Amino acid sequence: MELLDGVIRFDSFLAVTLGIIVLFVGKQLNDRIDRLREFSIPEPVTGGLLFSILFALIYLLSGWAVEFELRARDFLLVYFFTSIGINASARDLLAGGMPLAILLVITIAFMFLQNLTGIGVAALFGLPAAVGITGGTVSLIGGHGTTIAWSPIIAAEYDIPNAMEIGIASATFGLILASLMGGPIAKFLIERHRLAPPVAALDEVQEVGATAPQGQGPLGYLDFLGAILALHISIVIGYVLNGIIAELGLRLPLFVTCLFAGILLNNLLPKRLIGRAWPSRTPALALIAEIALGTFLAMSLMSMQLWTLIDLAGPIFAILAAQFLLAVVVTLLILFPLLGRDYDAAVVAAGFGGITLGSTPTAIANMAAVTNRFGASHRAFIIVPLVGAFFIDLANALVIPFFLRTF
Repeated sequence: MELLDGVIRFDSFLAVTLGIIVLFVGKQLNDRIDRLREFSIPEPVTGGLLFSILFALIYLLSGWAVEFELRARDFLLVYFFTSIGINASARDLLAGGMPLAILLVITIAFMFLQNLTGIGVAALFGLPAAVGITGGTVSLIGGHGTTIAWSPIIAAEYDIPNAMEIGIASATFGLILASLMGGPIAKFLIERHRLAPPVAALDEVQEVGATAPQGQGPLGYLDFLGAILALHISIVIGYVLNGIIAELGLRLPLFVTCLFAGILLNNLLPKRLIGRAWPSRTPALALIAEIALGTFLAMSLMSMQLWTLIDLAGPIFAILAAQFLLAVVVTLLILFPLLGRDYDAAVVAAGFGGITLGSTPTAIANMAAVTNRFGASHRAFIIVPLVGAFFIDLANALVIPFFLRTF
């Protein structure tokens, strides 16, 4: 930890350690506050928001800003998405074909609506269209990564000098809204339509959240190491694929190519690896996924510098309020009915806010909180990561320049 020029900076080791503490605090709060548990608010969201508010108060009272080295956090994201790929079988992908297509079409259509909404609200404040686009798919569907990539271009070419601040603020508060939206929507749909997972799914290991084999003894260290080995093999191949794709002129986040490496290996490799079963849908892999996702989200939320957003609050909050309302309406009136009004559709609905307002990890955390309470939904955990982590990045790369040129 360093204290320099009014900044308290935590290195990667301490950042991960604090992230774990934040996760435990969120767990304790969710256990004690019935409302948080009732609406399936993810534990890292509860703890992360509390600590980000605490750090904001420290800054406002003392002038000391808290910053974190987040490279370890980003690697946890790669771990998580690789585990999702390892859980994906060709049979599931085929079974999810039509829902996958429906979710993709709805999400792409939503991207156009999101940018038009941002442009319209920005116009009410007398702001350029580029500000609305920055508060649209650049920051919300795109997240912090897309915001960082596009903001310098928007600032230079469209005369929006604070484009980075607007984008980061929108992405940050969008993450919060997405985290708070998924659980209540799923709870409402499940209870209103009296939905339940298929009987067979009640006894299945979930992609995220399993802690021990059902009906068996505790996890052995070889079970855990076998899952780690499968993850590392997939990540190495994903890293190579990422380099090949970059040479072809297409840039994708590393976690996307690792996700697909996991899918390929799960469907092409023999089901035994160095004498052990390939760990698809095993409690060991689910446990690692839960650790990676929970710690990633806790670190992401606790590191938000809320005090940097005060000056931009008015327009940003107005844009986000309109975007939030749009996401809720589309989820309830379009997405859920078109996906069949069943339990899987309700779980996907929990994740849709993450795709459209926050990030794919937020979508997965929302769905995990719901399925941990109500039951597994393998289809949701296949189609949401594929749409949110791959197809949407490609579509957004075309949608953003289209809107910037047109408006």
